[in-house]
Amino acid sequence: LAERLLKKLGYQVLSADSPKQALELFRDHSEEIDLLLTDVVMPHMNGHEMYLQMTALKPGLRCLFMSGYTFDILAGRGVNPSEFHLLQKPFSIQELAHRVREVLDT
Repeated sequence: LAERLLKKLGYQVLSADSPKQALELFRDHSEEIDLLLTDVVMPHMNGHEMYLQMTALKPGLRCLFMSGYTFDILAGRGVNPSEFHLLQKPFSIQELAHRVREVLDT
């Protein structure tokens, strides 16, 4: 859904079905990628762990985490909402557009 919404907003999007695939795409296209939009909770690797691996390759990579979990569960996954940009699910296309632009402009 986020991929379709972002494309509708005019963004170029690379999407992946797993953290492993996302890391492979990132290695191949890191110079073209300005923002990582990822869920926090995923199978095999959480979004924060994936983000750390990507920033080792490209320091300063911007990231917008999204999640439907509560803040206490997110903190247990390494994502403190006061330290990272977080988009709480469910979200509207307007909220997605605003938050993506906000993160890209920081």
